[in-house]
Amino acid sequence: MINSLELGKKVIKDKIPLIPKNPGVYKMISSTGEILYIGKAKNIPNRLKSYVTESNLPIRTERMLSLTHNLETTTTNNESEALLLEANLIKKYKPRYNILLRDDKSFPYIYIGNKDKWPQLTKLRGKKSKSGYYFGPFASIGSANWTIKILQKIFLLRVCDDTVFKNRERPCILYQIKRCSAPCVGHISEKEYVSSVEDAIDFISGKSRRIQKNLSKDMEKASKDLDYEKAAVARDRIKALTQIQTSQKINQTNLTEADVISIYKETGKTCVQVFFFRSKQNWGNQAFYPKHDPDDKLEDILSSFLSQFYENKTIPRLILTNCEVQDKKLIEKTFSEKDKKEIIIKIAKSKNEISISNLAEKNAKQSLKQKLIQSDTNNNLIEDLATKFNLNNNIELIEVYDNSHIQGSDSVGSLICFSNEGFVKKRYRKFNIKDEKVKNDDYGMMREVLFRRFSKAVKEKSGSLSLPDLIIIDGGKGQYSVSREVLNELGLHDLPILAVAKGKKRNAGEEKIYHRGKETILDKNNPLLFFIQRLRDEAHRFAISTHRAKRKKNLSKSLLDQIHGIGKQRKRALLNHFGSARAVESASFDDLKSVDGIEDNIAKKIYDYFHE
Repeated sequence: MINSLELGKKVIKDKIPLIPKNPGVYKMISSTGEILYIGKAKNIPNRLKSYVTESNLPIRTERMLSLTHNLETTTTNNESEALLLEANLIKKYKPRYNILLRDDKSFPYIYIGNKDKWPQLTKLRGKKSKSGYYFGPFASIGSANWTIKILQKIFLLRVCDDTVFKNRERPCILYQIKRCSAPCVGHISEKEYVSSVEDAIDFISGKSRRIQKNLSKDMEKASKDLDYEKAAVARDRIKALTQIQTSQKINQTNLTEADVISIYKETGKTCVQVFFFRSKQNWGNQAFYPKHDPDDKLEDILSSFLSQFYENKTIPRLILTNCEVQDKKLIEKTFSEKDKKEIIIKIAKSKNEISISNLAEKNAKQSLKQKLIQSDTNNNLIEDLATKFNLNNNIELIEVYDNSHIQGSDSVGSLICFSNEGFVKKRYRKFNIKDEKVKNDDYGMMREVLFRRFSKAVKEKSGSLSLPDLIIIDGGKGQYSVSREVLNELGLHDLPILAVAKGKKRNAGEEKIYHRGKETILDKNNPLLFFIQRLRDEAHRFAISTHRAKRKKNLSKSLLDQIHGIGKQRKRALLNHFGSARAVESASFDDLKSVDGIEDNIAKKIYDYFHE
């Protein structure tokens, strides 16, 4: 009888003669349709032959082959296209046997439009679809916000959105605290404002010396003219400029446009630290923890990281690393063709480059050690939880549920997830309560949320989350009973539930925990109680924030949204003309007709709606 490993090799061997000797991507697929591994190759058949001819394959590769029941290939025009396709598919399918970049996200950019009469200073994520100037990426929202704050102090640019800007009758508080020049009410000429915008663009592009020189001249001239208020404004702007220059002393390398990437591995886990340098300024750093086999080499991990990390990001001209990169030449060529500029990947060599690379590696080491300590702590707490409540199954994923509403309005349910590595944000989910009958019923809401969540999982619908190992409910005996009923109805009898009820007068430390008909009160100083409170509080925070967002959205809906035939453009025209929906409501028929884009029949419909 042929074992599963030999069967997997046979699948590949039978496919090899049918595959053209071209560059491309191959996918190894299990009997259930799961994509196990995605790889690229300059010559697909030659690469696949290594799986069936080599005798000393790694154990991980043998496990993968033993699960392989099918093989799919996609040919490309060249190896660069194969690299890009591989990165895209890995991020899409997240195969279990690939090196995976986790916690990936889009980074914020600072944006200044070039189409507006009075350009706005703001931050953006995602695709650069708007025309204008983009500066970034910034490592975090915090670093982007800090830079915007400094730019406001120096150049007094507006940050308000267009609707607020067009309807201002007097300056806002930002003008009073000298962070805006109040173009909304004409406190600055268009020419002066455009000049400030140009200075801001030059400054964030690394031309700060010229800006500082010009500000000094303005301050001296204002002082000579006895215009001390104007001189004080120039002085404050120089101070802000000095502040941002001082904060950038870390960039002693004089890097104009570069990412410094250092990798550190310990006990089979890896941290990749990325420092962002743009316009000779340090725009923050961030740590990443790729998922990989403990035996994977650093150069392979780094190669896979680069391909996935830059799959949807602007690539700097220089990428400094602390170790060699597998397929470096291919990645350089692919990146250069993708961004239509020369991109260099190299190990730090000069004194200054080594200095900043070592700093990044030091940060990677510290971040990984903290991650490992936190992981061990979380493992111990999860094990203690399982022991305390006699949970038989191996607990790896915990889901926590809570509801939020105000007297039945804007009712939402929330789900958060926790593992030994901490909160798993990508598994967070929110549920808008659909059944009108239960919107003021906590039991009914919990029933709806759990049924919607687990019925999809049981039916294995696409997009559904995998099952957790434990459920925690924010609630008491009643919520526990309802939750148990729902899971039993769906055949999930073995999935354990804990319900956490608040103590007397909702005092922390007096919580009652329900499980299998038993009530447990933990000691106030028990670390396990703190752990449960932490999970419960995170679920509560997420539920409240989701509810508030929904309520805010509903409150912001205009009365005009309820009138059939009033789309975005007509709504905008009406609000720009009258200033508010209430003003539209009190407007006469003739006033409504006078608005651009509002025909007589539409004006009549609006007037009749408010005057029936």
